[in-house]
Amino acid sequence: MGMVYVPVDQQGNGPYTLLFGGSINYTGRDVEGDTLMFNSTKGYWTPVNTAHSPAPRQGPGMAYDPATKKVVLFGGSQFTGTFDLNDTWVWDGSDWRQVSTSNAPDPRRWDTQGLAAFGSAGKVVLFGGYNSYGGAFADTWSFDTSLETWTLINAGPNGNPPHSPSPRRAPMAYDPGNNKIILFGGDGITAALDETWTWDDTNGWVLQVPLVSPPPRAMASLTYDSSIGHIVLFGGSGAGSTPPYYNDMWIWEGTTTWTEVFPSLAVPERYAFGMVYDPILGETVIYGGLDQGDTVVLSDQWLITP
Repeated sequence: MGMVYVPVDQQGNGPYTLLFGGSINYTGRDVEGDTLMFNSTKGYWTPVNTAHSPAPRQGPGMAYDPATKKVVLFGGSQFTGTFDLNDTWVWDGSDWRQVSTSNAPDPRRWDTQGLAAFGSAGKVVLFGGYNSYGGAFADTWSFDTSLETWTLINAGPNGNPPHSPSPRRAPMAYDPGNNKIILFGGDGITAALDETWTWDDTNGWVLQVPLVSPPPRAMASLTYDSSIGHIVLFGGSGAGSTPPYYNDMWIWEGTTTWTEVFPSLAVPERYAFGMVYDPILGETVIYGGLDQGDTVVLSDQWLITP
């Protein structure tokens, strides 16, 4: 699924959490194409009927851009036909609109965030991803949310930046306190990873060397918790949906270390789930996901604080 928090959209509506797609029977390769909103004041999800919509899919990248108040959706997998997708859509608050681009990243999926808006700069950054044929990417792209165009960033050998994370699908989130996008770990196909990388317009990708770090993991999620001013990490699995499966929570101090925290509620283990911070509730919202080698599809929702 793709899931983002929308403070206000182009129609002036908000705040709400927006969810698109996902799977209710992952091993059966059934994917959804519905759009849902979670209103934190009302406390429930509402289906949204739209005139246009992306095709059903699992694992798209999604990000909210505060500069244009658009939600950007890219890629995902259908599990049928062409399998992986590379279409781009924007959400304006009432409908989806497909963006025609002459230059776009190759088809791919993430099963985690995949995209992150770079603050109020009017750009959404994409890194890496996975395809249904066992391949992983290490390219970095920027989507200009005003011009609605994709640009390959600082391409070196094989189209990848000279200094960047290795091929993987990994969670990303923007840290406004440090004006950087944070990437942690990811699924490198043969092994789960535990590296921490930061990205910004000036320095590109920079490998951090924290004093303490979470164990390696794939398909975890990151979000920025404005109440504590830190990036929060939760959950994940081993490479390719294998054990171990995690339900631990960590915060990135923004400089040199990760710190494990212990919420009062113990959320069950999961990976490939949706996670956002809701400032109205003052809590992190965790929804759905997978467990036990993709054999368990979750539909529960949790509200937690670090």
